[in-house]
Amino acid sequence: MKLNLFLLLLSFWVCSSPSLQAQQIPLPSDLPQSRPRLLTTPEQKPKLLEQMENEPWAKNVMQGIVERIDPYLSRVAEQPDWLYSRLMMYWKSKATQVYINGGVYARADGEAPVPTVRFGSTRGVSSPIKRPKLEDIVPYMDDTKGVYFHNTAKEGNPLEWTEQANVSGGQIESVNHEIIRIGRDAAFLYWMTSEERYAKLAYDVLNTYLMGIYHRSEPIDIGNGHAQTLVAMTTFEVIQEGILPDLAEYYDFLHSYIREKHTDKIAVFETAFKKWIDITLKNGVPHNNWNLHGDKFILPVAMILEDNAAYDDGKGREYYIDYILNRNVARQWSIPRLMQYGYDFNNGVWNESPGYAQSVTSIFMDFMVHYDHTFNQNLLPYMPVMRKAVDVLPQYLFPNGQTTAFGDSYYGSVNTSSMYSMIRMAQKYRQKDDERHFTGMYKLFGGEQTEGQDRNRPTQVSSFFSSNPITLRKDVQPGKITDYVTPTFYAPNVSWFVQRNKFSDAENGMMISQYGSYGNHAHANGLAIELYGKGYVLGAESGIGSSYFEKPYLEYYSQFPAHNTVMVDGISKYPEMLSNHPFDLLANYPASGQKEGYYDGITYSDAYFLEPESRSDQRRFLSIVSTGETSGYYVDIFRSKKQRAGDKFHDYFYHNLGLEMAIKDTEGNRLELKPNNEMAFAGGHLFALDYMWDKRSVKTDKDYEAIWKMARPDSNHVYMHLWMKGYADREVFSIKSPPAKSFRGNGGLPYTPSEVPFLTIAARQHGEAWDRPFVSIFEPYTTDEGRSIDKIESFHAEDVSDDFVGLEVKSKSGQVDYIFSSVNEEKARYKDMIASATYAVVSEKGDDFTLFLGHGKLLQGKGFTIQSEVATNTVLEYREGKYYVHTEEPITIRRGTRKKIKVDARDFGEIKL
Repeated sequence: MKLNLFLLLLSFWVCSSPSLQAQQIPLPSDLPQSRPRLLTTPEQKPKLLEQMENEPWAKNVMQGIVERIDPYLSRVAEQPDWLYSRLMMYWKSKATQVYINGGVYARADGEAPVPTVRFGSTRGVSSPIKRPKLEDIVPYMDDTKGVYFHNTAKEGNPLEWTEQANVSGGQIESVNHEIIRIGRDAAFLYWMTSEERYAKLAYDVLNTYLMGIYHRSEPIDIGNGHAQTLVAMTTFEVIQEGILPDLAEYYDFLHSYIREKHTDKIAVFETAFKKWIDITLKNGVPHNNWNLHGDKFILPVAMILEDNAAYDDGKGREYYIDYILNRNVARQWSIPRLMQYGYDFNNGVWNESPGYAQSVTSIFMDFMVHYDHTFNQNLLPYMPVMRKAVDVLPQYLFPNGQTTAFGDSYYGSVNTSSMYSMIRMAQKYRQKDDERHFTGMYKLFGGEQTEGQDRNRPTQVSSFFSSNPITLRKDVQPGKITDYVTPTFYAPNVSWFVQRNKFSDAENGMMISQYGSYGNHAHANGLAIELYGKGYVLGAESGIGSSYFEKPYLEYYSQFPAHNTVMVDGISKYPEMLSNHPFDLLANYPASGQKEGYYDGITYSDAYFLEPESRSDQRRFLSIVSTGETSGYYVDIFRSKKQRAGDKFHDYFYHNLGLEMAIKDTEGNRLELKPNNEMAFAGGHLFALDYMWDKRSVKTDKDYEAIWKMARPDSNHVYMHLWMKGYADREVFSIKSPPAKSFRGNGGLPYTPSEVPFLTIAARQHGEAWDRPFVSIFEPYTTDEGRSIDKIESFHAEDVSDDFVGLEVKSKSGQVDYIFSSVNEEKARYKDMIASATYAVVSEKGDDFTLFLGHGKLLQGKGFTIQSEVATNTVLEYREGKYYVHTEEPITIRRGTRKKIKVDARDFGEIKL
């Protein structure tokens, strides 16, 4: 039976059913004893030889591998040490102990009887020091402090000695990995051809390298800090030991030669492997994607070991597989525990930022496919969350098909590999509904038919052992985005809430992505948002910016001022990366995940956040209001105040794409902004503020506007218009912020955002910002269509708290929206309208009207009164002579002085009044 290196990993799923979680997962009883056993078995060799003889793709792959390895054979024939002498080793010093200082290489000492493997490059710091090509590497290069590499900062990129602490980005490790892959391919060719010249080349490299690991010790952090819990034998992080799977395959293919010619080395090599994965079990981070990467390295190494009984310490294959399936240690959990920790079993969301979450789901599905391919056992029924985990991926998408980019993520297409895996499983087990569903999804997001893939397989050993391509059903058409996304979606395990309007196309769709800081790869961003409009994520995220370990990320990109949020007193901050600062979703409409039975003209959310550094209450209300067939606007009301007195100021930051920004009064005149350096680190504020420049401001208590322009070659330019209500003690800033690094390349934009300032407005409310909140109306539009809004004014209601907000929005279509917002249970009266709700909208257009009650008990307008015993969401619409109602709780409706009509909770639909 073929045993792929990933296969056993997925048997954990049998314990994921709640009824089975207390049981141990039985270890396989039929582990193979022959060699090789990872990618293939001896029994499959005849079939491989037949493929290479008769199938063009297999012949081409084999020929490509031979053509890649044979030149090295020629060089080794002339100079036996040509290849292995270029390994990055402590050739002369033979150091046994490596020392690091946090994420930086410090030194190495001790002396082994043989050369030892050099430790890797400095963690996470960019550097101009780059490795040479293999043929340019100085043989037997050795200096415990440095390496002889290219300095790309100098003209001609000269080779020169440099401190190892200056080398970054896996430069050292990549040399060894390249040589190991050459040796692995030679070992495969030996197994296929029995030509000893391949074995000799492969053995000399493997022996040199594994003996060098055998005599090396676990690195020591001289500061005894966090780095000690992450470090591996050759790299600063156990999850970066990507060389391990290749080494395991290498040893597996060469095992018969070693047993025949160098049998005394088997125990030494396997001891080296065991020491290596013991450190992988000992170090790392269990509660995120690290755990999976660790398992990917542990399992292949475990499988090239013998059974437990073969070792005096009892640590063989079963021992290490059991750690993957059942046993937990502090920094490496079993897969069942990881699944329970990471996935929301209600909606399928993994508790990391979108890029990482998609990757984890793909890895899990890949494991499932490999497991099934070998053991012919479908584990999906035991782990139904994986179906949800794949199904939820489109929820990350904006209308233009780009994923949201909160936390450590980039804008880009959805990862479709897990959809492909789900189709494969559905086809095999004849799950027609699943096959139809995920095929439609896969085709919608760019998945193509894979017929003919065999002809294009890369010239890699893995090409012989990868799964055969599947054939997509031709009778299944690409799905519609509305099949997979919903108007609202809430993922509490990452503190993320989405609102979408009724239009799903890229040009007219609208979407708000709102997030706190919960789970892994999160930023310190408070109650932050992304805003979409006219084909682009206009109110975009700033992105990662740089390495997690460099100052631009730590001091700016992961901090409040880089996000569309509110910062208090210049000090709002809390831990980024793994963060535990979610918002509380107090109310929303429609319900999360609801696909039908709701009113599609308005969505909203009401969220509360405790800003911990300043102990401030923050409450953000967000809404999308449609004004026509292709138009709409966003409402953003952000209240913020310290729990104790002493508010200095609250800063509302908003960044928008474009190369032009203007701040004006409501008459269209530019505000007279003057240079102002008060928004800065000076005064005890965040370093992030000093990353911003060209700060200009003006104080005003009047309403004001900001307009961003993103020019397009066709002259149909894209704009974002922001209207903000003025208050006393308000100061408005125009700012240039560091470039948005959230797009790869230009990200489909008409310019490259990573090369220009991110144009930013900041509204500073001196004193508290609860009774004087940040009240904003955003409208995206294009040159051709123009604005849909004609005028925006605020109004004062009777007998309400100071924090009440009333807005009147007039559209060119003739629609007029009266917006009521309050955080108190009180009756707000304006004209002939009364509202007691978190949010209420009375909208009129000609004879038609809509009464929208958001988390409230009373709304009166247009001659109707809606009442509820408990706060609820209710819509009453009058359109073309007919009435429509949606209510989540029982209500009474009274028309004028007529008798009240009781209406039970019901989906949106026509009603007689």
